[in-house]
Amino acid sequence: MSIGLVIGSLLIFKLIEYRVLVSKDRLSTAQIIKNIGSQTIGTRQNSQQALTDQYQKLLKTDQYSKTNPYVKVNPYGTSPLSALVLFTTDDMTKVTVEVVGKTNKTSIKGSTEQTYTKRHAISVLGLYANYRNQVRLTITDKAGHKTAQMLTIKTAALPKAIAAMSLKVKTADKTKMAIGDSSLTFLVRSTQYPVGVDADGEIRWYSTNYVQHIFKVLRNGRLLYLTKPNNADLVYNDLVETDFMGRVYREYQFSPETRNNESANNRIETTIIHHDAIELPNHNLLLTVSDGSAKYIEDTMVELSRKTGKVVKVIDLKRLLPAKLYQNYDATKRSDGKLDWFHQNAIDYDSSDNSIVISSRNQDLVMKLDYQTAKIKWIFSSKPVNQWPIKMRKLLLKPADSQTTFTGGQHAATIWTTGKANRKKLVLFNNNIAVSNGDQKTSGKYSEGVSYLIDEQERTIKKTWSYGKSLGKTYFSNVIGSTRQLVNGNYLIDFGYNNSGRTSHIVEVNPQTNQEVYNLTFTKFTQTGYAYRAERFALYNQNYQFKL
Repeated sequence: MSIGLVIGSLLIFKLIEYRVLVSKDRLSTAQIIKNIGSQTIGTRQNSQQALTDQYQKLLKTDQYSKTNPYVKVNPYGTSPLSALVLFTTDDMTKVTVEVVGKTNKTSIKGSTEQTYTKRHAISVLGLYANYRNQVRLTITDKAGHKTAQMLTIKTAALPKAIAAMSLKVKTADKTKMAIGDSSLTFLVRSTQYPVGVDADGEIRWYSTNYVQHIFKVLRNGRLLYLTKPNNADLVYNDLVETDFMGRVYREYQFSPETRNNESANNRIETTIIHHDAIELPNHNLLLTVSDGSAKYIEDTMVELSRKTGKVVKVIDLKRLLPAKLYQNYDATKRSDGKLDWFHQNAIDYDSSDNSIVISSRNQDLVMKLDYQTAKIKWIFSSKPVNQWPIKMRKLLLKPADSQTTFTGGQHAATIWTTGKANRKKLVLFNNNIAVSNGDQKTSGKYSEGVSYLIDEQERTIKKTWSYGKSLGKTYFSNVIGSTRQLVNGNYLIDFGYNNSGRTSHIVEVNPQTNQEVYNLTFTKFTQTGYAYRAERFALYNQNYQFKL
């Protein structure tokens, strides 16, 4: 046998061996779908149906008037700072609500009625806890005539776990904050009760359901959050479509066997859906999941049918990126031996080209994918160009100037159109912790909210704004955090993991001046109950209509 034949045979053997190794690393789509085990359930809807039936019957009796309405605080049992008000008017009217604030610009105003009617089921949101709330109803007929009716609604005290928390406002320039008529700052926590606070730091909304990481407003104005079958359970296994009143419209459940957490300890809280979820244009949900692999975690996305609860699409990131990124990964270690090589912590959808932008903490990488084909459109990473496969090097974004720095361990990436073709704005929270790549010189010294301008045709990227460097190590967040662009152009930044995880700082910044217009310090929460993200959501939005 010739030497050439031997060498050739060895090369073929090695190639086959490599392909087998790669194949073992990746589960089939069918296996992933089986491992996810998603389904729709009706547990919460069914348990609430008697309440809805009761409220409908009460409304149809026409025995309640604007001067003597039916009032039910916490009508569905999970939203104690909300109330349902029922009454009938003689004429066709519409009703708006105002929960009178204790101080200037803390009143909550809005309406969930889109049409004129005689029978009114009014959603009252943003009540103060343990307080005799003054609520103004403004009733308008078709001719434009208005009448006002004042109600007093008494609420109970906060639960001990919430009352023990400290929410201190250092700065609140209410004239410059993006608070509108009904917006609160929501602390999306890593566990336990989610809360919404006003500009004074007063809690104006919370749920009695524990929530982890996923807390979004859908296009229909309802909420999507990740919770448990009950608060005592260890698995965050229920994805619920609800509203700020606590009424449940849909719920999805997942296999309790396919779960992980950051500590590799299944005797504490675990989940399949680990960091993010978004609504797609077809109203389905795209989720970041662990797919049940015995070796790898947090590197897969699944599209969930909103109607059936079944997985209709799988994106396994191991199929898109070089095998050595996951096979040779050693930047972080877990006691269970699994490799958290990607650690996907964000998804955002770009409607201009049917693509998604995703963030990888442990590769210090942000990239854009064509959603239909899953082909990579660009990659933002400090990993040296010569360490990428030749065919992928053209996908790498190049810094436009020396001021454009790379990210490290970043979170909460979102993509925005600019009105110019091929020009996009990328907004994210740069933790500035070099995990696999990142900037070793500045790693650990500060964290920052950042905005970049990307030229997708030229594949260049330019930093256009940042805030956080001047705050130094006090606001450095090794893990978690978010940056959100608000409706007035301000940015809301969550420095979520400060003081060894005992403090979260939330600031709103005017990017023109880089002055803080809001600064909230969150402390005295239960272990791991820090603010994973901070969001600014309106309790009343034009897409939501409450109907019994």
